[in-house]
Amino acid sequence: MSLLEKLSQKWENSNDPFLIHPRGQLSFAEVSQQEPVDLTSVRAGDVVALIGDFDPASIHTLLRLIDLGVIVVPLTVETAEDHEYFFESALVDVIIEGGSLCRRKHGQIHPMIEELRDRGNAGLVLFSTGTTGRPKAILHDFTNFLLRFDTPRPTLRTINFLLFDHIGGINTLLHTLFNRGVVVAPADRSVEGILSSCTKYQVEVLPTTPTFLRMMLMSGLIPEEVPASLRVITYGTERMDQPTLDQLCELLPEVDFRQTFGMSELGIVRVKSEARDSLFMKVGGEGVETRTVGEVLHIRSANRMLGYLNAPAPFDKDGWYDTKDVVEEKNGYYKVVGRTSEVINVGGLKFMASEVERVALLHQDVSLVKAYGKDNPITGQHAEIIVQPKDKEQFDKKDFKNHLSQHLQIHMVPRKIIVEKVEVGHRHKRS
Repeated sequence: MSLLEKLSQKWENSNDPFLIHPRGQLSFAEVSQQEPVDLTSVRAGDVVALIGDFDPASIHTLLRLIDLGVIVVPLTVETAEDHEYFFESALVDVIIEGGSLCRRKHGQIHPMIEELRDRGNAGLVLFSTGTTGRPKAILHDFTNFLLRFDTPRPTLRTINFLLFDHIGGINTLLHTLFNRGVVVAPADRSVEGILSSCTKYQVEVLPTTPTFLRMMLMSGLIPEEVPASLRVITYGTERMDQPTLDQLCELLPEVDFRQTFGMSELGIVRVKSEARDSLFMKVGGEGVETRTVGEVLHIRSANRMLGYLNAPAPFDKDGWYDTKDVVEEKNGYYKVVGRTSEVINVGGLKFMASEVERVALLHQDVSLVKAYGKDNPITGQHAEIIVQPKDKEQFDKKDFKNHLSQHLQIHMVPRKIIVEKVEVGHRHKRS
């Protein structure tokens, strides 16, 4: 049975909305009746870049491509400047955008793509969003990826904040489809736009990022503009800081805050927060194992990617993946305190950039910060920090430096304080 047939059976005789979109509310049947893109020239095993969003046409095309057994590369217009690199890295054969289709010739083959074609399975290519090096092309067996959705699970009305090319966004879409839920596709992913959509459509779950939540605090719109319908806020894709979580829990006492954790390389990993105001979490789920090696979290997952198309495999001989996340461990719970790349070493004294950021965010006049290590010919490194104040004109740099000196050990105090905007990318993560 095809995926579209399976989903049609699940939604049979239902006129309930599946997708709430800027152009209206649509049932699954209405999404399935979208005027189709002509896919007659697409062959099983083709690598197809689908440039779209969580709109009816893109969703319908995605499901049809899965049924054709292609290797799908979901992309968005926000990454247009990188599309040519993505096409080359994923060995794209076909590009679909705005209802039009064109074939691309490259004459290259990749053993992992050939292996997937031999299986007759659909594939999924996602790109890493790391800050070091060019994005890596992550290949999954999409047919196997879909098996996890066969187990029925409860669903709440969810706003699809995470994007069409993100594993979290794809997971939200598929979870909603398989469990007859409702997904809201926002027209505007600003703080004002998201809160407005949550209110208008009585959203129950907001999956987002710590940076976006910090921006919500800066906006002054919470708690007043947060609807009573909102029951759960999940946060992931980057490290959360305790001061932000504490403020959110105080301002929104009726909302359950849940941490998520996952990497496109590992598939979807189940997470349970110790408490709504705790950064400690249990990481696991079916087919997932964890361990720490020198305070760094390693994960072994049965649902991991097949590999990178443009880089060596990151797994050791036993299948363990080094997440590069430095963690504290307590009674089987982990708390991410930073990345291995964020360790700052000043004269042999090591500390995390995240600890400097945590203290900086306790200052009442600070909105966003980013700390990092800088090479130093005498001490090896020293700390520096970029500070985005709530009001640049009123910000007292001397007072802020005194705050850092009072709360940090001397070797951790940043040698340089740069007062400027902290860059935030289109995924609402710090650049």
